[in-house]
Amino acid sequence: MRVGLTGGVASGKSTVSTILAELGAVVIDADQLAREVVAPGSDGLRLVVEEFGPAVLTPDGELDRPALGALVFADTERRRALEAIIHPRVRQRAAELEAAASPDAVVVHDIPLLVETGQADAFDAVLVVDVPVELQLDRMVELRGATREEAQARIDAQASREQRLAAATYVIDNTGDLDALRARVTAVLAQLRDPSGVEQGAAGGGR
Repeated sequence: MRVGLTGGVASGKSTVSTILAELGAVVIDADQLAREVVAPGSDGLRLVVEEFGPAVLTPDGELDRPALGALVFADTERRRALEAIIHPRVRQRAAELEAAASPDAVVVHDIPLLVETGQADAFDAVLVVDVPVELQLDRMVELRGATREEAQARIDAQASREQRLAAATYVIDNTGDLDALRARVTAVLAQLRDPSGVEQGAAGGGR
């Protein structure tokens, strides 16, 4: 069972990913892989430096993510150039990890930009962690120290809430507390493991 997991910034996707791993799913984290493929000495980092220049390196020779982010965040063409380096390498590494999982595993690919990169149809099911945009804004301001304008810009740079929901097989609402979230994730995972054993509606809603 190949599952895609996504959600907007500050939706709680990382928490859902952690719960899924605790419950025995094999979680492949695209963000973690994106860091690995540009680690010092990697082919990915070499290509990033060729494209963006040595200013994107720290004195220690690692990728300076804030410096690179400043170059690509508001420039679509530059961002696509970066994605052309990172995304194929992340997908290759993810495929290797998936191939190493047991045949009966639920393999969850945690992909922040799953909808934006058109990958929804590549999975048996798509889980979308969902909260209202206003709650995303509040969390980014209160928990991450962003200004409201910075938070809105981050949200605007991603797919819309409606676009994510349209891609969802299961919607995991995260407007409640951690216990409620864990219960919803547990129900969804049970459905994924045995589609005949749990009603889809009881597992958090389906498309």
